[in-house]
Amino acid sequence: MKQSYLAKNNITHIDYKDVQTLMHFLNPYGRLIAARHTGVSAKEQKHIAKAVKQARYMGLIPYIMN
Repeated sequence: MKQSYLAKNNITHIDYKDVQTLMHFLNPYGRLIAARHTGVSAKEQKHIAKAVKQARYMGLIPYIMN
């Protein structure tokens, strides 16, 4: 199984203000990458999705990237 980015970098808390970390879980178009490709657990994927949505709402990450 692929080791997740979170496990490699010892990240325990996912924060919406940490844009650099969140960008690792988005494809070039701004969509979330599936958990089976990133190697995160279902619980971590839910936290990532929530943080990305909060960051988009706050204007830290664009909704659509070209």
